[in-house]
Amino acid sequence: MTEQTPTPAPTGVSARRGPLRAGQRVQIKDAKGRLNTITLIPGGQFHSYQGVLRHDDLIGGPEGVVVQNSSGHDYQVLRPLLNDFVLSMPRGATVVYPKDAGQIVQQADIFPGAVVVEAGVGSGALSMSLLRAIGDAGRLHSYERREDFAEIARANVESFFGAAHPAWSIHVGDAQEKMLQVHEPHSVDRVVLDMLAPWECVDAVATVLAPGGVWLTYVATATQLSRVAEAIRESGKFTQIEANETLVRGWHLDGLAVRPDHRMVAHTGFLLTARRLASGQEALRMKRRLKVSEFKDEDVEAWTPSDESRWTPQALGERVVTDKKARKNLKEARLTARRAAEAEQGVDAHGNPA
Repeated sequence: MTEQTPTPAPTGVSARRGPLRAGQRVQIKDAKGRLNTITLIPGGQFHSYQGVLRHDDLIGGPEGVVVQNSSGHDYQVLRPLLNDFVLSMPRGATVVYPKDAGQIVQQADIFPGAVVVEAGVGSGALSMSLLRAIGDAGRLHSYERREDFAEIARANVESFFGAAHPAWSIHVGDAQEKMLQVHEPHSVDRVVLDMLAPWECVDAVATVLAPGGVWLTYVATATQLSRVAEAIRESGKFTQIEANETLVRGWHLDGLAVRPDHRMVAHTGFLLTARRLASGQEALRMKRRLKVSEFKDEDVEAWTPSDESRWTPQALGERVVTDKKARKNLKEARLTARRAAEAEQGVDAHGNPA
């Protein structure tokens, strides 16, 4: 009987299971619910007003344990989930929140082995979800205008997976131009855009996206949503557009005191999806009810201003990340990635301890 060679573990599996290793990030929570994320370092210590917790007490042990610090206070120890990781990692641009990332993977129908285009990459939060969905056999091409943001994203992704992901490529530059240089016509399965002016990419997306492929756009404001929707309709190359947003409200659970939380994660962005029609086909003209009144010129100008200089991140409420802050976050991200890579050196190709 021929002995079969074991299949190597998918990228990142070894960082999600087995004993805790030096260089990995863990979450520690005290009895009052206070949560801290730390990177395990031999000889390292976590200091708080409650005492000192030694990293060596965690390294080599399992996750899911409750340990005591020097003063006898209990801490619960777990590896951070992807949701936890993206909200605590160093950031360049604002991250795509987990509630939206999950919907993007589902609504864009990201499947194992898919060829996916993403722009912009930001801090790499959405890239992690997309890479998990396509697996090692897929291909993710991420486009980012700012080189410092691209480097922060690269370090964050390597920190989470423990190494560079074999299915990922980052391209620095304008997505509208580079997309046409990198991809053959109709060679991309899915396109996911998170950028200021996605309507500028209609022709590029229509060129690279395969017939039946999904284009998903993530935008923060209603003005962006309206403008990109009208641009897609005018092109005539895509199916009817669907748009939605996701609101998440947690619940307080304490005995009989069961009620919605007072705080919730409300609006973060809109998701707009459309599918590519085959070449030469025109979109269906959906029948609409006649409007009682038409928009005035000043209404149109307020909603889609002719002066393109008015479409700025500041005008749309986006916070501008300074070069100084980006350099600081890049340094932190690279350090975390290096420690994660060192932790991975202690396992073999199948995810088992060496």
